[in-house]
Amino acid sequence: MSEFSNSGGPPPIQSNDPGGHKANHDVNVQKLHAEGPPGFWRQISDLVIAVAVIAIFIVVIMWIF
Repeated sequence: MSEFSNSGGPPPIQSNDPGGHKANHDVNVQKLHAEGPPGFWRQISDLVIAVAVIAIFIVVIMWIF
């Protein structure tokens, strides 16, 4: 019963193929260096959109008053 109550996530997966693990890691590193962090441009575009919405809101409030 203590096995189920002490759940900190799934158990780590044991790889029987260390060469496959290294190959997967190398592919992921190459992809990261080629493309950059996948969420970086999404975060920048979300920030620009948020700043634009706030700026438009401020301009409208200033125009009304």
